[in-house]
Amino acid sequence: MDSATPPSSTANNPAPATRVALSQIFKVFFMAGAVSFGGGVVAYLREYLVRGSGWLSDEDFMSALEISETLPGLNSVNIAVITGDDLRGVPGAAVAVGGLMLPGAVIVMALGLLWDQSRHNVTVSHFLLGIAAAAAGLLLVVSLQLGKQQLARMPDLAIVIATFVAVSILKLSLAIVLIVIGTVAIWLYRPHPARPPAPEHLPFHRGPRHNHYRR
Repeated sequence: MDSATPPSSTANNPAPATRVALSQIFKVFFMAGAVSFGGGVVAYLREYLVRGSGWLSDEDFMSALEISETLPGLNSVNIAVITGDDLRGVPGAAVAVGGLMLPGAVIVMALGLLWDQSRHNVTVSHFLLGIAAAAAGLLLVVSLQLGKQQLARMPDLAIVIATFVAVSILKLSLAIVLIVIGTVAIWLYRPHPARPPAPEHLPFHRGPRHNHYRR
C-alpha cells in the first residue's frame, strides 16, 4: 500500500488515509492467480488479501465469500470484483479481475499446446494429482479457519450439517438446497429490534473503516 500521508478530515467527510494503487491491486491478484494450482483460488486469495496485504480481515473475507456464493460465476472472480470495488471502485474491480485471470489464461493456452504430447505421461498425471490434493487440503484449512466462529453457534452449525447431509448424502439438487435452507437461514437471521446493528466490516459498507480506500 502507498505510504502517502492522509490529508486532514472533517466530521462529515472522513478523509482518506492510505490509497491503494491500481498497480498494487493488479500485482496482488496476479500473484494469487499465478500460484493457485489445483483450483484452490479462494484459499490463495485469503492468504494474499488477509495475511499478505491486510486489506481485509477474516470477517471481511468471509462476508465477501458469502456474497460470492449467492451470485452466478466463479467465487474467486466475484471476490475480486467485490474487493477491487471496495478498494478503488470500478477501476479497482476491473484491475483485480484482470490480474486474477491473466496468468491462468496465458498458462493454460501455453500448456494446451503441449497437452497432447504429455497427457499419457505417468509422471505428469501424478504431479497433477499431487497438486489437486494439496489444494484440497489448503481449502479445508481455510474453511476451518473462516468457519470456526460460525461453527461455534448452534443455529449456524445446524445449517452447515443440514446442507452437508442434503448435498453429500441425500444428493439433492443444489438449487433446491439453496432455496430451502437459504430461506430458513434468512428467516433465522432476519432483522430484529433486539439485535445489534450489522458490523461495519461487511463489504459494501461505506462506514469509516472502508472510506479510506475509496476514491
